[in-house]
This record gives sequence, C-alpha cells and structure tokens, in this order.
Amino acid sequence: MNGLLIYEYKEIERNQSFIDRLIQAAKTHGHSLTVIDDNQTEFPDCDFIFFRARNPELSKKLEQRGVPMFNRSEVNVIANDKWKAIQLVQMLGIATVPTYKINDVQDIRDYPVVLKTTGGHGGMQVEKFTEAQDADVFLNDFSSQTIIAQAYVETNATDVRVFMLGSEVIGAVKRIGAPNSFKSNFTLGGTVEKYELSTTQEADVIKIAKAIKSDYVGIDFLLLPDGRWLFNELEDPVGARSYYQTTQSDIAIPIMNYIDEQLKKYIERKA
Repeated sequence: MNGLLIYEYKEIERNQSFIDRLIQAAKTHGHSLTVIDDNQTEFPDCDFIFFRARNPELSKKLEQRGVPMFNRSEVNVIANDKWKAIQLVQMLGIATVPTYKINDVQDIRDYPVVLKTTGGHGGMQVEKFTEAQDADVFLNDFSSQTIIAQAYVETNATDVRVFMLGSEVIGAVKRIGAPNSFKSNFTLGGTVEKYELSTTQEADVIKIAKAIKSDYVGIDFLLLPDGRWLFNELEDPVGARSYYQTTQSDIAIPIMNYIDEQLKKYIERKA
C-alpha cells in the first residue's frame, strides 16, 4: 500500500534519519512512504497517511479522504492545545498539573508560576516567573495566543515521557533538565534514562490513549520527589530521540509493524 508521510518542512531535514528508517521499515511490509511537507497545496492519492506535522487544520482536511490516518485528526487537535489536553485528562480522573487560562497578569493566582502558550512545543514558549512585571512581558509577547498558567511544581526538573502505540506502552524515559533549568526537555540539554512504569502509572497512560484513540503519541508527566506524577502534556508528533538513547532500539520498526497490523484490519473490514 502507498502511504504519505506528512512533515513540517523545517522538520524534514532534522528528522531525515528517522524518516529513512520509517521508509525502510515500511518496505518490509510491502508498503511505500512518500514524504511531503505540510505546506503543499496538493497531496497525491494514497492508501494511508502517517501524519507527523503540528497542523490540525490540514489533518482534518486530509482525514476527509476516508483512508486510514495515523494519528486521527482529533489527536492532533488535542495534543497541540495544552488546555484541551489538560481538560481531557482531568475528565478521566487523572491528576494533572494545576492549570488555568489567563488573559492578564492580574489573573495569575500565585508565584512562582509557569506560563505557556497552548500551542508551544519542545520547551519553547514556556517560562517560569516569580514577579508580575516579567510575566507581563511574556503575556505581551504572546498576546495573540491563548496562554495558560500552571502552578510551579518542584520536581528537580524531572519528568517522564511515555511512548504509546495504540493502547500499548512501548517504552518510557525519565528526563532530567540541564543545570539551572526547570525544563526537562532532552533537546534542550537534559539527560535521559530508562523508566519503568508502576501498575498505576501504566493504567493512567492506557486510559488516556484509549480515550483519544491514538496510534503513536507521547504522554508527559511531571515526576514528583515522592514518586507520584502529574499529567503535563500530550505530544503529537512525538520525537523519539530519547527512546533510542535509552534503548538503542529503532522505534520505526514497531511503529510500522503497528501500522501494517491496522491496515490489515482496515482491509478486512472493507472486504
């Protein structure tokens, strides 16, 4: 079957190694993948779509073709809106970082506080503030975007990212931020190590994945010093550098195994 692999243009070069491995893994199942950036105005016919861009509008448009798409558009919508993701997980009864929307610096309830745009990613457009004056600068800089405030939770800049394929956990990493940073992002200089989920933690992430009917996502939790965790964000698309760093395994292989399995089920239903 012929598939489209959709990426943001600026991400194609940065992810070329992963893209090459996906293409090779697809070939082992008799599938092809054509890489296309999401700025294109026309997309060729295909049998399935692997959507790896942060572009909910395009995701919804392509989903109307009626071919299998990994992930479905609603996952892209929720994962790229931090406020929607928080609300969803709260509805599932899973503990989250205390979060509220703000329009003005006077809406901030307490300091220190972490401010984020709802559409930021990779540790960008997120900062910690201890004073209203500095927080006001952030609000002005991103006045055209929706901003959320989160109570600052001391975690020693540590969080857990869980990689999910469908409702199965395929790995988890503990990320520890660079010195003097409250951000735990691996791409910002943090360190990573393999992390084993408890039974309760595994139940949490499976509940989230089933609720959003996702295919391949990352689910991030702040890890508290006492071992408890608080949901923080969903990632679609999710990067896998930290997975490879801790496992030395090529995640492209299980991803394409999963997609092939779902395509076979799709063909059976259509028969």
